[in-house]
Amino acid sequence: MPLRARTEPLIAAIAVVAIAAHLALRVVQPSSAWAGFPAQEWPLFGALLFGGLPLVFTLTRKMVTGDFSSDLLAGISIITAVLLDEYLAGTLVVLMLSGGQTLEAYAVGRASSALSALARRIPTVAHRKLGSAIADVALEAVEPGDTLIVFPHEACPVDGIVIEGRSTMDESYLTGEPYVLSKTVGTNVLSGAVNGEGALTIRAEKRAVDSRYARIMDVMRESEQRRPQLRRLGDQLGAIYTPVALVLAVLAWLISGESIRFLAVLVVATPCPLLIAIPVAIIGSVSLSAKRGIIIKDPAVLEQIDTCRTAIFDKTGTLTYGEPQLTENLTAPGVDADDVLGAVASLERYSRHPLSEAITKSAAERGLALSDASEVSERPGEGLRGLIGARRIQVTSRAKRLAQVPDDATALPPQAGGLECIVVVDGRYAATLRFRDEPRHDGMSFVGHLKPVHDFARVLLVSGDRESEVRYLADKVGITEVYSSQSPEQKVALVREETRRVPTLFMGDGINDAPALTAATVGIAFGQASDVTAEAAGVVILDSSLGRVDELLHIGSRMRRVALQSAVGGMVLSVGGMLLAAAGLLPPVSGAVMQEFIDILAIANALRASMAPRTLSDYGTAE
Repeated sequence: MPLRARTEPLIAAIAVVAIAAHLALRVVQPSSAWAGFPAQEWPLFGALLFGGLPLVFTLTRKMVTGDFSSDLLAGISIITAVLLDEYLAGTLVVLMLSGGQTLEAYAVGRASSALSALARRIPTVAHRKLGSAIADVALEAVEPGDTLIVFPHEACPVDGIVIEGRSTMDESYLTGEPYVLSKTVGTNVLSGAVNGEGALTIRAEKRAVDSRYARIMDVMRESEQRRPQLRRLGDQLGAIYTPVALVLAVLAWLISGESIRFLAVLVVATPCPLLIAIPVAIIGSVSLSAKRGIIIKDPAVLEQIDTCRTAIFDKTGTLTYGEPQLTENLTAPGVDADDVLGAVASLERYSRHPLSEAITKSAAERGLALSDASEVSERPGEGLRGLIGARRIQVTSRAKRLAQVPDDATALPPQAGGLECIVVVDGRYAATLRFRDEPRHDGMSFVGHLKPVHDFARVLLVSGDRESEVRYLADKVGITEVYSSQSPEQKVALVREETRRVPTLFMGDGINDAPALTAATVGIAFGQASDVTAEAAGVVILDSSLGRVDELLHIGSRMRRVALQSAVGGMVLSVGGMLLAAAGLLPPVSGAVMQEFIDILAIANALRASMAPRTLSDYGTAE
């Protein structure tokens, strides 16, 4: 923590004590004097010496380097107050400046409460199982493949898969959803999720530093190190505001001939609330996003996303689920569709092919009983083979089947869009199974509301898939601008060209999307994205949900609105106070109290950015 951040609360405390002692002495000993000065002034001298002098030195260095921020007004006010024997007003300025920084630190801490709570929940040890023995090891020592025990009511140390036991887990801190999820053998568990009543044995899938929990923690460090554009805008406004306040103070002095008005104007102008309110709104929005499973890697996106006017989607895993589903079961004459599906599903249970889950899921939905398989093999170039009862089943591709049996060309149905596999039973063609990666159920409503609700002018679909597949999806979700068969190089060139015209929002999933994510104004990677993709993106949506994207759009818009309300509103109120002070209607002490009230109002309003409204997403009702 910087030295100034640690000393600000102490300086504020000294100022408060000095002011209280000053007021008490004015009542108890109004006419007493020490060393030629009224007794009630000595506590103020102490506050100005131990609190005001260090602040003046710091602000003088800023002025020498050309930094004319609003804090500079505080230094001038303190010096002027001393020269005019307005020690109480000078001490109040010290209190405002140090108290404002203290309030900012408190507000940022309050806005970051969700992230801080996550940090406190990180376990420091894991219970590793070796044979029948269980030993506690440091979290950093856990490696993928280790067998760990998660005891009841403990936080899960790493991402993994349950291999023994049944329980429930509370993942609300990670996903934002207030649900307790059942966990049994084969289900995934997330680091940081809190276990329920039963002990679970898990196999670690990632190291602790690569887990979801660690990714959420990274956002705190990264967000503290980055200064988004909106904060820089605040600095620019402050650079304008400072000379304006100085000119107004000098004019008030020259026109009235009263130097006290110069001091009064500067006291009201110090410090500028925009430099306090904007970072509070930013950190609050980062915190709110984290609670919703949205990792803001670069806080600048919270300002930029509201300016984006072109939305660019990748296909797989963004507008689709990334999970192919069986859509057609075309059988040869005399072959029963359910019979062949049940046989194939019985065999596919032993495969890790991407289409295996779609086949077994379809069989389960139709209530088909599965049989045991034997002699299962899946050699490269041969497809999946095995015995189901007395029948020999083979699952292969069209090209491989025709290479083996060219005469089947007339028996196979015409090739269509999507994926397919060929089923052979006892050496004879039996069926063609067709699959599609279906659009998300909310894809059309999400795309449809981008233009009317979020002011996007264009929506593009860009994919490396062939045109028939991309057009199929585009028609399903209502996108008319389509770019198919795009290589990663073509994708990034397209995104760069669009970004040169207007700010762009790119949403993708997969390593080949990383360059496009970097080229866009705002890049969003979905939860199953690779580490490369997540590193390239400014935002990571952990739950791979279009609803989270909509929430992010609303959070960004709301952050910008709240930050500017707080900053500009505080400036307007300060200017009003300065005009009153310039007219002689607001003396320095009263002006200091008024400015402190303005700062508190600005911070309180900025804190609204960390508080979730009743709803953060509205596209579910859009047409």
